[in-house]
Formats: sequence, structure tokens, C-alpha cells
Amino acid sequence: MTTRKTTIVQNTTPKVQPYRLISQSAFTLISVWIGVDFYFFIRFLATNGLHGSAYRPAGVEAYLPISSLMSFVYFLQTGSIHGIHPAGFLIFSGIIIMSFVLGKSFCSWVCPVGFISDMVGDFGKKLLKKNFTMPRWADFPMRSLKYLLLLFFFTTIITMSVPQLLLFLNSDYNIIADIKLYEFFRYLSSFSIVVLTVLLLLSIPFRNFWCRYLCPYGALLGLAGLLSILKIRRNAPTCIDCKLCDKACPSSIIISKANYVVSDECTSCLQCVDVCPVDETLDIRPIGAKKKINSLYMSIAAVMILCGIILYGIMSHTWKSSVQNEKFIELYNSRDFIGH
Repeated sequence: MTTRKTTIVQNTTPKVQPYRLISQSAFTLISVWIGVDFYFFIRFLATNGLHGSAYRPAGVEAYLPISSLMSFVYFLQTGSIHGIHPAGFLIFSGIIIMSFVLGKSFCSWVCPVGFISDMVGDFGKKLLKKNFTMPRWADFPMRSLKYLLLLFFFTTIITMSVPQLLLFLNSDYNIIADIKLYEFFRYLSSFSIVVLTVLLLLSIPFRNFWCRYLCPYGALLGLAGLLSILKIRRNAPTCIDCKLCDKACPSSIIISKANYVVSDECTSCLQCVDVCPVDETLDIRPIGAKKKINSLYMSIAAVMILCGIILYGIMSHTWKSSVQNEKFIELYNSRDFIGH
């Protein structure tokens, strides 16, 4: 009787985590830059154009997911890009396409909230010696919360007719939705401070608490990611069952037993691929394909999809809002009387 021996070849594939950190840091700095620009634009509005900057950074619309979803549905129904927040529509579309290519890689390669959540989770691991996971009986119902939020928004918006969509998209509230959001965070209520503090504290022991349990945007991208053309594949014959991939996964996915990682929680961070000690055991490829795809190149390509769509918007002059500064000043001065 002979015993089959598996030759272990050390994995020398370049690690992608340093590049992911660069990507996350760059997009976070861009978000800070946009925030500073938007502050000076708000000052311009508050002083009726006497101080500050007349430049409104269109990138701020990335933080208007509901308006962007409505613009996306409007585009699907009419084939036209609505002019109030076109940058939001383009960014939203780029993120969706990015997710169809490489799962919800936006969450782990681009999203500033995901980046901050990662840092808080790392801090918690150093402080408490490990990140904790919810017991299974609590984890599943809590994960459903973000899908319930998504279901509420999605069913409400997807069933709206074009006139109903236009009623909101053309409304004064939608025009200054970014200003309303700015003032919400600038003048946080006591209740909001308590909620944000609780979320922050929970994210220390439970990595990515907001992302895993409450983010409806992540829920949408997770569903899109299930249909992505590329998956992380485990080559069972060369797997040594060290379970380093399971320990490295920030989403607590059991990778060591899967042939392909098909999970709505997978963010394509590729930490599992990086820690795998055996060559040709974990890689990226389309399901059923024989040839693997370079994980670093594919990750960069996914990010470039988003950047390419943004560049298209800028070059095609469909990036900036059609609303003039005079209108913004008028609505800013009456913002306290503008509601949904």
C-alpha cells in the first residue's frame, strides 16, 4: 500500500496587502480633500458668495447613496443621467460594476468607512489580543438587519414611476441633500453622538461591526458580489489544512473547506490569499476556469473600473451638477424650512 505525498511548494506570490493599504489611504485622503473643499463651499454659501470658495466638489455626492440609487433607477427607466447629482450616479454605477467584476472589493479597497473600520479592528486586536465573533445564533439575525434596511430602500425606490422619481430628484431637499448631511455631522445631536460612540466601541472587539451588520450599501454590494465573474478558489489537492486563511479572513468565512469562496460577506480583501503558505492553493479565477488571474493586477483593475467611470464623467462633462451657485445660495438660506 502506498501513501500519496503532496509536494509543498512555498507560496512566493507577491502580497497584495501593502497595495490595498495604499489604495485605501489614497481614497481616504481624497475624501478628506473633498470634505475640506466642501467646507469652503459651505462658507461661500453662508456668506452669500463673499468668502470661501465658489467651487463645489462633485465627489461629495458619493455620500448620497439614496439619491444615487434613485438616479440609477431613473437612468434604467429613461436612459438619461439626471443632472442634479450626476457624480453620485456615476460613482454608484462604477461601484456596482466593480462588484460584478471582483465581489464587493469596493468595501476593502476604496471605502473610507471600511478603512477606518479596519484600523479600529486592528486596534481592538492589539488591545484585546484578538477580534471576537458573535455566536452563530446572534450573528445571522444581526446580519439580516442590513438586508432589511436595503429591502426597505430598494422596494420603495424600484417601484417608483418616472414622475415620482423626478418629484424627489428635482426637489429642493435633494438639491441640498449634501448640505443637509454636512450639517447633520457638524451639529450632531446628543442621541447621534451616543449612537456613533456605541458603534465605534462595538467595532473594537467585533471587527467591522457597522459593515457586517448595519450597512445597506454593503448588503447591496454583497448581493452583486455573489454574481461576480471572479472568485477566490481553493485547490484542495495542495491544501495542507493549516486554516491560516480562516484565521486571516476579517469576515469569518470558512475558506479551508470551500472550493470557491461564494459569500455575500467576502470583500475580496485577499488576506486569505496572502497568508496561504502553499503555492497555487488559493488564487483568483472564474468558476471552472483552469488559468488563474494575477490577484494584484485584478484588484488594481477593479479599482480602475471605478476611476475610469469617474474620468469618463469628467471628460464627458456629465460630472458636475446642473444647479447654479445662485440656486445653492438661495436654498442654503432657507435650508431650515426644507424637508423631505
